[in-house]
Amino acid sequence: MQEKKYLSFPKKVAYGLGDFGSNFFYMMVTSFMLLYMTTSVGLDPGIAGTLMMASRILDGITDVFFGHLIDKTKSKLGKARPWMFYSGFPLAACLILLFMIPVGVSTTTQYVYFFIVYTLANAIFYTANNISYATLSALITRSDSERVSLGTFRFIFAIIASVAVTGGTVSLVSSLGANGWRTVAIIYAVVFLAFNTISSLCSKELPPEDTDVREEKKSEKTAFGAALKVVLSNKYYLLALAIYILMYTSSGIGTAIGTYYCQYVLGNASLLGLISMSAFIMIIGLIANPGLVKKFGMYKVNLISYLITIPVAALLMFFGYRASFIGVLVLTFIRGITTAPLQGSINAIIAEVGQNAYLKKNVHVEGMMFSCTSVGMKVGSGLGTAISGWMLSAAHFVGEAEQQTEGVLNVIKFTYGAIPLIIVVLITVCLWRMHVVEENAQLQAAKAE
Repeated sequence: MQEKKYLSFPKKVAYGLGDFGSNFFYMMVTSFMLLYMTTSVGLDPGIAGTLMMASRILDGITDVFFGHLIDKTKSKLGKARPWMFYSGFPLAACLILLFMIPVGVSTTTQYVYFFIVYTLANAIFYTANNISYATLSALITRSDSERVSLGTFRFIFAIIASVAVTGGTVSLVSSLGANGWRTVAIIYAVVFLAFNTISSLCSKELPPEDTDVREEKKSEKTAFGAALKVVLSNKYYLLALAIYILMYTSSGIGTAIGTYYCQYVLGNASLLGLISMSAFIMIIGLIANPGLVKKFGMYKVNLISYLITIPVAALLMFFGYRASFIGVLVLTFIRGITTAPLQGSINAIIAEVGQNAYLKKNVHVEGMMFSCTSVGMKVGSGLGTAISGWMLSAAHFVGEAEQQTEGVLNVIKFTYGAIPLIIVVLITVCLWRMHVVEENAQLQAAKAE
């Protein structure tokens, strides 16, 4: 039986544009917040990283609440779209405020200012925006293949935005003079808001009877505590959450410490742009992913791709220690291909996890299930940034110094290469245990008998 199609090509593009916009916020904060605070404001990297991590822990607490609110929402725009649309405005304002840490005040005041704005941005507005965006993939189509395709579109646009931000920010800030960071933040905030608005207004949700989110009256009567118990008792949710946290911890380390690696180990901060451009190769893997998943299934594709990634990450660590720019560049290209399948199908996996919870407990908790995307992204990126800050502080990094000690350089190399290798191994273990698609098929077959 041929699977029903719900989405045209323009609708898939419109959905993907949401990640294009959001990465102008996300990449600016994860890649350059620590650098801005240590080199421009003169704050301690260890304290800054700790504040980021503390904020992310608070942030993770709010994620499941917003997921539950989305599950209970009823409006003309639907369940998820209003949250995505309206959260964009204050989030854009917070991006600007983060890169306007006041000068001429005490260091304590600067830390407090940063913590408050950073927490508001992530724990409230980015949470609402990101969870609602991820949940939309389960509300605008019932087709698993289209959900995989949506994942491909969103990550293609995410890569384009990520490369643009990481590759152009340093030179753009330098060209704009004393107020460079603030001016760039304003530009990126406008870009984010424009594309977030387009995506949220164009990605129309299906009527409840045409989605997996049926029996709304029963779902709405499910208390928060009961829904949370359903989510946390599902082993596949915990695995998906772990995968998300690990993925974005690695990404957070790569973006946060990557700037320091290029500037102090390779001797040229602008090389970060070239290394970031290598992520474009991931598009090849993303384009091929729907066909591979259709032929071999998500489980095999994701597991095999990460088994291949392990030796790739080991070689990347080796060339990273040798400060070989060509080696790092080539291995980053290859890693982009081998990690692409999981990037493109992770949202489809979470949709399967939501279906698993329904098949087992007869309760719809899709919004709370998709909270793992926001929890994982923010806790992971916060942890990655914090680890980078802690390592720099432990090595006695001096932000004002043009040259760093050999000990600092070795710590930067270890953080850039060795820790991501450990993370790749841990993700592979999680993928090995992720049998949700197969289990759902068995549960559905048992119900049909």
